[in-house]
Amino acid sequence: MNDDLVPIRPGVSLDLDVNSFERWYWPVAELQEFCQRLGVSVSGRKAELRERVAAALSGEKLPVRKQRLKPSAPSFDWAKGALTDGTVITETITFGRNVRGYFKHRVGKRFVCHSDFMDWVRAHPGLTLNDAVMAWEALEARKDDPEFRREIAECNNYLNYLRDIRDAHPDLTYEEAKRCWDQKRIRRAQKGLVVYEEMDLRFLR
Repeated sequence: MNDDLVPIRPGVSLDLDVNSFERWYWPVAELQEFCQRLGVSVSGRKAELRERVAAALSGEKLPVRKQRLKPSAPSFDWAKGALTDGTVITETITFGRNVRGYFKHRVGKRFVCHSDFMDWVRAHPGLTLNDAVMAWEALEARKDDPEFRREIAECNNYLNYLRDIRDAHPDLTYEEAKRCWDQKRIRRAQKGLVVYEEMDLRFLR
C-alpha cells in the first residue's frame, strides 16, 4: 500500500462534521481542544469527551449524566494522615505520595502501584491497609504463573495495541511497536479505536 495515498488525521477544526470526526482516533489533548472550541466542558474521561464532541458537532443535545455525589467531608486525609497497618480503607482513598510511601515501607522497593492493586483497594472499603498489603502480595504472586497476563482496560487503546502487535511479533522491540502505533493512530480508525493489523509493519520500512 502506498502510504502517500493514505489519509492522515486532520487537525482540530470545527469545519469537521460528526461523520468525519468519528473516523479518527483522537488523543485526550485534542478532544479537550475540541471541547474548548465548542464551548463545552473539558472535564471527564476520554470516552465522555469523545461523546460530548460528537454530540456538539451533530447539533444534538448533550447527554445528561448522573452526577456522582461527593462526600460532604472526607473521613480521612489520605494525603497527610498518619498511616498504620490498622488504618481503615475508605471510599475517598487516593494513591498519592503518602499512601504509596506507606506501601513502599511495608513491601519494599519492589512495590509498584499498578492498576490491579488500586482497583482492589477501591473495591474493599472497610478493610485495613494491612489487608491491602496481603492483597498486593497475592496479586504479585500471580506473575509466577506463565499463563498470567495483567488485564488492560479496554479504554487503554495504546497499551492494548502494543500488546497485540507484540503478541503477533514477539521479536518486535517496544520502540518498534511504538513507531507503528505513532503512525497508525493518525490514520483512519474504526469507531475511533486503533486496532493492530498485519499491514502495520509497513511503518517500520
